[in-house]
Amino acid sequence: MKTRIVLIFVTLFSFFQSQAQCAMCRAVLESEEGQTTAEGINDGIMYLMAFPYILVAGMIYFVYRKYKTLKN
Repeated sequence: MKTRIVLIFVTLFSFFQSQAQCAMCRAVLESEEGQTTAEGINDGIMYLMAFPYILVAGMIYFVYRKYKTLKN
């Protein structure tokens, strides 16, 4: 149980500190004077990355709910 709690905290804190740009995108966007484009690209990558996790979590929830109703 302690391992799960530690894993959840590590996952949450690493999410907040992560950089979503690849090395090439970062090099091109850092040469720009205003950082608005870099922030937009980073937000877009994070937005696209969230959907697979949401879908997998939804599938796990539905399987769990189905399993629980069949067990009772």
